[in-house]
Parts: sequence; C-alpha cells; structure tokens
Amino acid sequence: MHYKSLEEAVIDLEKHGQLIRIKEEVDPKLEMSSIHLRLHQSGGPAILFENVKGSPFRAVSNLYGTIDRSRFLFRKTLSVVDSLVRIKTDPAAAVKQPFKLLQAIPGAMSALPMKSRFSPVKYGNTTIDKLPQIIHWPDDGGPFVTLPQVYTEDIENPGVAKSNLGMYRVQLGGNDYISPSEIGLHYQLHRGIGVHQSKCKEKNVPMKVSVFIGGPPSHAFAAVMPLPEGLSELSFAGALGGRRFRYCYDVQGNFISNDADFVITGEVLPGDVKPEGPFGDHLGYYSLKHLFPLMKVKQVYHKKNAIWAFTVVGRPPQEDTAFGNLIHEITGPVVPASIPGLHDVHAVDAAGVHPLLLAIGSERYTPFINERKPQEILTIANHILGFGQMSLAKYLFIAAKEDNPQLNIHHVQDYFTHILERIDWSRDLHFHTNTSIDTLDYSGESLNSGSKVVIAAAGDIKRKLLAHKPTHLILPKGFHHLELAFPGVVCVSGDTFTGYELATQQIGLLSNALAGQDLNGIALIVLCDDHNFCAKNINNFVWITFTRSNPSHDIYGVGSFTKYKHWGCEGPLIIDARKKPFHAPDLILDPEVEKRVDKLFTKGHSLFGLG
Repeated sequence: MHYKSLEEAVIDLEKHGQLIRIKEEVDPKLEMSSIHLRLHQSGGPAILFENVKGSPFRAVSNLYGTIDRSRFLFRKTLSVVDSLVRIKTDPAAAVKQPFKLLQAIPGAMSALPMKSRFSPVKYGNTTIDKLPQIIHWPDDGGPFVTLPQVYTEDIENPGVAKSNLGMYRVQLGGNDYISPSEIGLHYQLHRGIGVHQSKCKEKNVPMKVSVFIGGPPSHAFAAVMPLPEGLSELSFAGALGGRRFRYCYDVQGNFISNDADFVITGEVLPGDVKPEGPFGDHLGYYSLKHLFPLMKVKQVYHKKNAIWAFTVVGRPPQEDTAFGNLIHEITGPVVPASIPGLHDVHAVDAAGVHPLLLAIGSERYTPFINERKPQEILTIANHILGFGQMSLAKYLFIAAKEDNPQLNIHHVQDYFTHILERIDWSRDLHFHTNTSIDTLDYSGESLNSGSKVVIAAAGDIKRKLLAHKPTHLILPKGFHHLELAFPGVVCVSGDTFTGYELATQQIGLLSNALAGQDLNGIALIVLCDDHNFCAKNINNFVWITFTRSNPSHDIYGVGSFTKYKHWGCEGPLIIDARKKPFHAPDLILDPEVEKRVDKLFTKGHSLFGLG
C-alpha cells in the first residue's frame, strides 16, 4: 500500500490486527517507553497512545517492531526498491537483465522529489514544550526525538540534489537548553550533516536545519538507510513509499516535508554547542553528556491530527533490530559488490551493531603456498574497515569461504565455532591501536578513542573444541568460577576491575596458572563480572565480550609474546570484559514506574492480555 501519511499506515495496521490503542492517559516520562519495551519484547503490535500526559498530540511506537511488520508496511514496493538499488549499484545488470530495469521504472518515477505548494504540515503551529516529552530511561538528560529525519543542504550546492536526510537524535529539553527556543543535535562530523556543517563553519554562516517527525513510514526508514553513492534519501523515501517526496520552503528558507506530521525548523550557528545527553543507547548503556551542536528553533509546524512517531533505544534486540534486518535484505548485495572478494558481512545486533562485525571473504592465494593461511582476506578486512559505517567496527572476524561454502554469518555461534577451530592466535591477530571508534562506545578511556582488531582465520581445522565445562581447571586467587558458553569458549568470573596495572598483574597470574594445566579444546577465555550471565546464551556472550572490552588494552593470552611488533599467544586468547570504572552505566528500568505500568495490563485496561 502507498501511504500518503502516518495516519493511513496506523489505520492499515489496525485493520490487519497489528496495532493497539491505549486510551488511558500515559505519562511520557518513563511510562510510554516501559509499555513499548514490554510489547516489543513479546512481539506485540504497534502502539497508538491516544492520551499523552502534558501534550495535545497522539504518539505511535513499535511501528517497525518486527521484520514481518516492516515488510508489511512496504509490501507493494520492496521488490521495486530491490531492483532500483541493484541497478544503482551495478548499472551493467540492467543490460543483462532488462526485466529488472522495467520492474524498477515505477520506483524510479516515485524517486523524483516533487516541489508542491500544498503543505498539510503547515496546518498549525506549536512549541517544543507542547510536543510529547518522552523520557525513555531514568538517567536520560531529558526528552528525546528517537525517530527524527534531520534535513540539511550543502551551502555550496543548495537544493535537494546534494541534501542529506539522516536519523540523528534530537534532545528537546533538559540540561542547559533554553526551552522552548533551543534543542540539541547529536551527530558526528564524518556524517553527511557534519560535512554540511563544516562548510557553513568555514564560511561563518548558520546552517539551516529541518527536523521531520512522522509522515509516511518510508521517510523515517530512508533517514537511517545506508544508500549507494548518488542515491539520495529523498529519492529512496519516494521509491520505498511508492509516492514522490513532497516538499516546499517556508518564508524563512527552511526546507519543509509536506507529508510530515511535525516539522521543527531552525539553524545551527558556527561553534554553538551545549552539553547533550545522557541518553540510553543501542549498545545497552547510556551515552554520556558531551558537547554537541545547538539548534536555535524558529518554527514548529504540525498537520491536523498529527501523530508523534517514536521508538525506544536500548540493549538489542529492539525496534531498530527490525530496521537493520530489512536494511540487510535490501542492501545485502551492495557491500560485497563494492569490495572485491567479500561475500557477506554482518554487524551483529546483539553486540550493539558497531562493536562486532563478522565477514566471509575469498582466500585465493593458497595454491601458491604450502600452508593455507589468511592473506587475501586481510586485504579485504582493511577494505571493510575503510567502508562507510563499517569503519566504526571494533572487532572484525573474517573467515575464508573456501573452507566452508555453507558458512552463514547470521548463525553467530556456528560462525564462532568455525573461526575458533581454525584460528592460530600466534599469527592471526592484527591490531589497530590509538585509533577512532564509535562515539557511543565507552570501552576506550576517552571519547571516540580506542582500538580495533582483525581476527582472520583460513585453513584446515586445528583443534577440536571442548564441549563440556572444564571442571579440572584450577583458578588462582582473584578468579572465582567458570562456565562453558559454547564449545571452546569459557567464561570466568573475576574480582572487580580497578585499573589496568593491577589487571595486567592479575591476568598474568591467571595465564601462568593455566599454562601448566590441560587447555586442550579451549580457544577463548572471557573474563567477566558474572560467568553465569555471560555464558547463558549467545546474545549475552557477544554483548558482554565485545561492548566491554578495548582490544589493545583488554586482550591477553596464555603464552603471549611480541615479535617484531606483532603480538600473539600460544595458548587460548583471554579477553577482559569486566566493567571498567570509566564505562557508561547499564540501562536499568525504574521499578516504581514498572508497577504503575503493570495496571495497564490488568483486566479492564487497554493492554489486558498483552505483554
């Protein structure tokens, strides 16, 4: 179905039993997010909040909460968009497969943004403080917009052709913001909006910014979509929605999305920053308070009967997991087509996406050497770490397709088994130290600063992984209990981390103690705060291991050595994934709020029988 508005999508979902209305008044401070989290976790429907405390506007969440619901929203256009993306990535394919080109023509027509005088979003004006002030986690710095479409233009090439539409979070209040005239924008300078801001800063002129909320579901999806070079977000929104992106400019020169439910216009002045955050983020921790650009608000437009769209961000899986799954379905062939020899790559959602990448590449150098070992896949790994948002990866595992053509990067435990059976820890670790990492990752000791490691495995199986708990191991003082997470991987509880100097001494004692014991079949040891939690399932394992460690500082090994600046170890690898004092806090729900929300799930209330 081609939706003209968010309202049409809401009605369609309700008609098909995929939306629930909450008529009771709900507090946007923690209660709305609590309801969302429960219904999302249970695979429940989209949620329309009809009575938001303190705001005259309705709100909807969990719109994209499952991959099936996301596919349902775009059921008429997914195949067309798939053809369009493939042709954009590989134009020669259109010549080889003319049917694909014909199939893509309707999408190409919808992809043309259309300037239009009719602008439903200009129906009314409001102020920032009248919008739903949704606070998602107890220690958030204020209310945030979590499904924004943030629009900017290139001051040197104005107009839609060189514009950027991105999903960068927006803080509506709290901290030092002067309400309702100031809001905060969170983005990195390497993103499209950051490039636009840099040009404005060089010329010492304000950057005009427009923030859209709501509108046809394809608009929010386009804002988060990693697109091939030359395909704009506005074009993609039109193609995916089966309806051209309609826009105009207001009298102050700000770009307006005519089909949005809300448009916040304003500008960012050169060098104008204020503290933004904390914010409960997708790694499962708070991103802390830091200086980010300040937006001076000019106008807040809204359409008649506008609906505020939001989601809740937290430890995966969350609603953005469905976003990611659909993105992979659409763009799956794009990245391998751009990197020679790469067959597939997977940013592991359960590990917070950016900390952990799994990849499969070709290893075609092997006929010319006596032993199969990583060679070509190391070149591919370097290319991956220089490609778009994959450059944010902290741990990159890469395997050779020739060793197992059936290997599936989405079967995470099987993938690790494949790697750990073949890895040579003395040879196959390749570090990037003192480099930049994701702003939201606090495993390094300062903002944006940390390390990366490539772990590459190619060749025959070297070991049979231990499939039972190694009860024979004797742990030294400071290390308490252990559990097998899955074959070859042992989680060990240790004393609380207090500093790297002591940690190095402690893990040195552990390494020496283990070196004299039977480690046959053990490939990886994860030092953690709670061995049972870490080993409970694969999601816990990847979350603890790869969000709580900085490779250069937290990787150790039994029988470790440094030779010609190459670090390796002869025995099992040890990763110290204990919480560090400088790490961001975990996201924990407020128990009093949970008790209040419980009532909505009781008989006689809107959510009875759900969650």
